[in-house]
Amino acid sequence: MIDFHFRKAPVIGLAALLLGGSSLVLAQAGGASAAASTPQPAAAKPKPNWPPEGPTPRTADGKPDLSGNWTPNAIRENVDLAAVLAAAGTPIPMLPEAAKIHQERHDNLSKGDPESYCLPPGVPRMSTTPYPWTIVQTPQLIVIVYEGGAHIWRKIFMDGRPHDPKVEYTWLGDSIGHWEGDTLVVETVGQNDISWLDEGGTPHSADMKVTERIRRPDLGHLEIEHTIDDPKTFSKPWKFTTHPSLLRGELIEYICQENNKDIQHMVGK
Repeated sequence: MIDFHFRKAPVIGLAALLLGGSSLVLAQAGGASAAASTPQPAAAKPKPNWPPEGPTPRTADGKPDLSGNWTPNAIRENVDLAAVLAAAGTPIPMLPEAAKIHQERHDNLSKGDPESYCLPPGVPRMSTTPYPWTIVQTPQLIVIVYEGGAHIWRKIFMDGRPHDPKVEYTWLGDSIGHWEGDTLVVETVGQNDISWLDEGGTPHSADMKVTERIRRPDLGHLEIEHTIDDPKTFSKPWKFTTHPSLLRGELIEYICQENNKDIQHMVGK
């Protein structure tokens, strides 16, 4: 979405920005340059101080603790997931009618993207929008609060219940989860077919099932593998992986409906 807001970032000195860590050649008296007699090795780049390093934190029952504030690092997937996967040699296996819809949306410069109208992006796009989220983890329930994407929340039931047989077609559907070793497996069904999987217009049907496999390999990172299974739209299941990292800060207020800048730019062709 176009209505981005930004957090404070460390100020980089002008000299550091221009030099990029290269060594300086100082001018000698009289204006001549001092030539180095022997090549000097480039200074080792310091390790970034964020995300933090460390082992995977764990809860009292030994499961990886996914709690925290996370930033998605997946803007390319949000803008054009189909192009990203095609470039990687694993194109989305769209059925002919789905490919036609995708092409029409692409040719029309994504006019009509529901997210531009402040509507929820759905799953899995909630993981690729450029806004962070907070995970609150308990043994029976995991709650994800999203800063953007209509500032919505999501509940993942961990108590062993099956999907609601009367599940309504909603923007985020019905999510149930379980652990497979150190991997949280979340299955989501019951989403409406209004949302797009990316800004480029990748469609889906209301029968789509999304399976997320979520790992926390260390303190500062997550890994989320998304598998899309929708026989009405795709010839076979397909997947992509994102790598969120800990957010340096807290979620902030975001009211898309109050200052939406998208609509005036979504003019199509």
